[in-house]
Amino acid sequence: MELSVRFFALYRERAGCSVSTVAVPEGATVADLLASVRNLYPRLAPPEVRIVSMKNTPNPKLPFRQATKSASFLRSAADSNPGEQSSIFSQCMVSAMSKMIVITNEELHPGRFTSLVRRDTNGAVVTFLGTTRDSFDGKRVIRLEYEAYEEMAYRKLEEIRQQLRVEFGVDDVAIGHRIGVVDIGEISLVVAVASPHRGEAFHACHEAVNRLKHSVPIWKKEFYEGGEHWVACDDHMFHEGNVSAPEPQPTPADND
Repeated sequence: MELSVRFFALYRERAGCSVSTVAVPEGATVADLLASVRNLYPRLAPPEVRIVSMKNTPNPKLPFRQATKSASFLRSAADSNPGEQSSIFSQCMVSAMSKMIVITNEELHPGRFTSLVRRDTNGAVVTFLGTTRDSFDGKRVIRLEYEAYEEMAYRKLEEIRQQLRVEFGVDDVAIGHRIGVVDIGEISLVVAVASPHRGEAFHACHEAVNRLKHSVPIWKKEFYEGGEHWVACDDHMFHEGNVSAPEPQPTPADND
């Protein structure tokens, strides 16, 4: 059985491709699949780092050609059909498109997101802007680049929206995230929260940013003068003795 495996961020760079076809035996487990991936790409991650995977699967209630894509954790490679995709993440982390969630290469306009959540019943609207600063840890930042597994990112952002509405009693939440190049001073993230009272709006907005950074498959790469770095991937760095230098691998065609 052959599965199509997608790589993102640091793993994409280390694999030298964004899509690879991996052969596994019938009845193989997800551990078998990941072992095969590690064998093909020995410098993907140090042995002590757990690789996270998810699977795209058709909606079982619809004919395959009409099925929309939905997301589920890949428990067993045997759960996959030939040609389906398993996705490999370099850190921890398809729903219907929502006007309250935007992932885009274009400039984000904060007023648009604020207007989406404003209601006459709300006494407070809190809008958070994440922007690219010009320095970090004593180094001059040139730019940021964001990469996303968009299908999964939309799904996780919608989950966060619904969780916040229930937990904090806020009326609505709108989220926008840039991908691609984000220059100094530009906005990479907008979170707008509306609530009858300010306390809940502030707390929900703060929690939205925390959960987004923890669980949504969007990765940030910082470019400095003289270097670059994938954020939050320090535990994926190889140290001498972790693994021998890999044999050169052919780069599969990216048919994504």
